[in-house]
Amino acid sequence: LLGYTPEQAQEFVSHATTHYAYENLLAGDCDVIFVTPPSEEEQQMMSDSGEEFAVVPVVKDAFVFLTGVDNPVESLTTEQLKDIYTGNITNWNEVGGPDAAITAYQRPDNSGSQTLMYKLLVPQSEIMEAPHELVIADMGGLIDAVSDYAAGPSALGYSVYYYASGMYTSEGSRLLAVDGVEPTDESIASGEYPLTDAYYAVFRTGDAEDPAVRELIDWILTDEGQRLMQSAGYVPLRILE
Repeated sequence: LLGYTPEQAQEFVSHATTHYAYENLLAGDCDVIFVTPPSEEEQQMMSDSGEEFAVVPVVKDAFVFLTGVDNPVESLTTEQLKDIYTGNITNWNEVGGPDAAITAYQRPDNSGSQTLMYKLLVPQSEIMEAPHELVIADMGGLIDAVSDYAAGPSALGYSVYYYASGMYTSEGSRLLAVDGVEPTDESIASGEYPLTDAYYAVFRTGDAEDPAVRELIDWILTDEGQRLMQSAGYVPLRILE
């Protein structure tokens, strides 16, 4: 957009986990963040700040589930996933797999993928309480845990599609289909994959709105901007000609 080299542009970019990104925005340490949707706590933080914020989808993404490569189960329904994470299904043989207890990993509250769990599948008030050792602090750690040779065949975990399919992959794990639909760029773009959401740009509006931020977001939403997102491995918001 500005004609900077990647090296020049990088000077204006910092990285943080999801919750810290929201905290940085509220503290005025950045102008815009690109994140999964805000959790209830993060929505409350923005409301309590007394400022107005926009939450604008900029690319599509999806909530995906992983298991070990040696697990014969290839697909789970949304209802089966709900039953697993509410504690009603505890063994893989209940969903067409081997007679083995399901090791169902979770993420901490306010992590991006945990917020998607509450938004798309199981509300926070209904999810089963996981033992401390099954709550994995970071996305990469969860994929490692699911991929571990000892636990992999019986493990189940979740992430976001862009991360699990491109940023951090493992030969010891694979993505599951949901309701018979595999998560792919095409099934997410079309909405056929059932647990589809987005990455969002979050920024101030009202008196504190930065015109440069609005210009950046408006450009990302153009066909040119969406093609750039696609070339970086993201799923665009719409089918591009």
